[in-house]
Amino acid sequence: MTHLLRNTLLGAAALGLSAAATAELQTQSITYSVKGQEHTGYMAWDDSVNGERPGVLVVHEWWGHDEFSRNQAEKLAKEGYTALALDMYGEGKHADHPDQAQAFMKQANSDMDLMQARFRTAMTRLQDHNTVNPDQIAAQGYCFGGAVVLNMARLGMDLDGVVSFHGSLGSPVEAQSGEVDAAVRAYTGGADQFVPAKQVSGFVQEMHNADVDYALQSFPGVQHSFMNPEADTYADKFDMPVGYDEQAAETAWQETLRFYDGLFD
Repeated sequence: MTHLLRNTLLGAAALGLSAAATAELQTQSITYSVKGQEHTGYMAWDDSVNGERPGVLVVHEWWGHDEFSRNQAEKLAKEGYTALALDMYGEGKHADHPDQAQAFMKQANSDMDLMQARFRTAMTRLQDHNTVNPDQIAAQGYCFGGAVVLNMARLGMDLDGVVSFHGSLGSPVEAQSGEVDAAVRAYTGGADQFVPAKQVSGFVQEMHNADVDYALQSFPGVQHSFMNPEADTYADKFDMPVGYDEQAAETAWQETLRFYDGLFD
């Protein structure tokens, strides 16, 4: 091998290693305005994935836009999606106490038009990202966020699918036959005091009556907020009936990834 050829091959190999080293998870904090109020968001994607890919909106628990929702966006990015952890309260508000979280959630739920506007604006920001196929969008939410994504589906938002993790299943908005475009998946805890059995059965009946493509899985003995590793801390600090369950969380996560695989195949 000539010295020149050898150096050329070594240089090419070095460039290849350099490219591999720089291909990694990318994140970006963003701000956007909804009806004159500033909102925060957190975009995550993997720049080693070529071309456009599906986008997933991540809606936070009742605490507000936080590290947990951002971590979920990063996990989705590592699976090849572009994800946006959005802000449903405005101004990046985050509660430090359940009473404050309850007040934030009550205020957000009191104005469904504003909730839709917040969701739709974030969805547009995700669709406009240069890595995203704007025709392939899903949404997933936790606790309060789980209820949000279910309501967006009920309202006929142009989504391919939604996933609710320990979200409220009852709603003043009722799904109507022919109006729900999204496939719906819901995961709940069998011991969730915030989502009692009557609410679960009512949801199943509602989805059935509206001819929705849906599935619900209830994990026996599992409490509210089972996806969040911080739930045990909240339980101890505030004497709340919540708890992390690693097995339920992993099962729900893997089934969600399979759901997305089929959805965007």
